[in-house]
Amino acid sequence: MTLRIRLPRTDGRLVTDVPDERAIMPFIMRRRTDSEVYFEQNVDIGAAQAWVRRWNEAGGPHLSLFVLVLSQVAQLLYDRPRLNRFIARRRFYDRDGVLLSFGAKKEMTDDAPLEMLKRRFEPNESLAGVIRSLDTAVTEARTGAGAEVDKEVRLFLGLPTPLLDAAISVTHWLDERGVLPSALTHSDPLYASAVVSNLGSLKTDAAFHHLYQHGNCPLFLVVGRVRPVPVAVAGTVQVRPMLALRWTFDERIVDGLYAARSAELLACRLEDPRHHLGSPEDAVRQERGADEAVPGKT
Repeated sequence: MTLRIRLPRTDGRLVTDVPDERAIMPFIMRRRTDSEVYFEQNVDIGAAQAWVRRWNEAGGPHLSLFVLVLSQVAQLLYDRPRLNRFIARRRFYDRDGVLLSFGAKKEMTDDAPLEMLKRRFEPNESLAGVIRSLDTAVTEARTGAGAEVDKEVRLFLGLPTPLLDAAISVTHWLDERGVLPSALTHSDPLYASAVVSNLGSLKTDAAFHHLYQHGNCPLFLVVGRVRPVPVAVAGTVQVRPMLALRWTFDERIVDGLYAARSAELLACRLEDPRHHLGSPEDAVRQERGADEAVPGKT
């Protein structure tokens, strides 16, 4: 008789109440890259643009449309927690927290490197706190010697090709069993709830992105540029600023209805931010009041 020891993962909690029709999927579709589903949205972003502009005019820390999207994606994953799952060794896990990865170019040139950043978001986290933290992370990535994950990649690439191939295979084997040291995963952008790519900052339309078999990220969201598009509004045709969002998700994680309703919830929040976030002026005043209540913080 073979004794099998199953160690608990440190990055997630085993889900034991998965319906049978979903529990069988990782055995039918064994790889994340075999299970990709693509979904496209076009969001009227006019109200969000106005909300961002008024926030900045009210004196809040500088807010961009992409950071607003990023913060709302994080909150979405708390409100729709089944999207924040991953599969390892044919089993489902609830991820320990919401972690989002995104890229930052050091310079807007063809040859400039892309730094991948990963950040943990807390439930109902203040928008000002998110902005300041992301500003610091992006500044460090653009002015420093490179993210920690880049240093790890360079270390692996220093190995001879046969040893590199063996090292990557061992890494994946350990990860499948939940015993890969967290030092190798905590900065890896593909061990995340989602990767959110901002092609709009490059003045480029959104593209559909594939998933990676490496890591355990089951969700990609690509944010495109804002474009004027004629749409029907109350029986008339109006030109509205529309933002393309293109999703790729692991079909094994959730069914299509749950995923589609989650995407629609994000669209509703972006189309009516005042309903979900309040007025930007009130939000800035609340942030200032919270800062003044902390001793030594201004």
